[in-house]
Amino acid sequence: MVATVIVEQASGGSDGTPGSEDEVATSTRLQTKDQFAITDTTYPIPIPESGFNYSYWIHVYLNITGAPSVKINNVRFYSDGAIGWNFGTDGELRRGNMDAGDKGAPMDTEYDVATGTEGTTGHEIGDVTNGHDYYNAQTTKTADVASDVVGSPAILDSTDHTTTGKCKAVVLQVKVASDATQGEQSDETLTFKYDEI
Repeated sequence: MVATVIVEQASGGSDGTPGSEDEVATSTRLQTKDQFAITDTTYPIPIPESGFNYSYWIHVYLNITGAPSVKINNVRFYSDGAIGWNFGTDGELRRGNMDAGDKGAPMDTEYDVATGTEGTTGHEIGDVTNGHDYYNAQTTKTADVASDVVGSPAILDSTDHTTTGKCKAVVLQVKVASDATQGEQSDETLTFKYDEI
């Protein structure tokens, strides 16, 4: 029997426990508030006068709601290699990164609430004080999503999932520089792929 798998985004709550987990039916929005609100455009990422501003990070993951006949594993994540947004110099769409092993954050133990100054900037994933606790001990705390491509995807979760439950999450964040282009950016396609045996 083929498993039922949906894409979800977690937000709010407290560290270790999301306040809500919403199905990402078609899209999500990176913004300067910890919420799942695709149509809410009131929290854009302002272009800073200098340095960088960040979106609040988001946790996006696969939720296995109908158990596989045997197992699901090898959860991968990738882009088309060309994120078409104008972030400015050294700006990027970033994801949390581990120096070795799976790149995803375990949802049941390592969910970390996004924080920052609403309407201005989120805290950077790699910020020593306010960053994402799961990635803070890493040498390379984030990676450029444009480098995750179909031929070289990020391995989020190599666990054998034999029943229902959440896979490890990709933690995403936008980094915007002072020379970025203002305005809503075009949609981008990001892909999850997994093996079902």
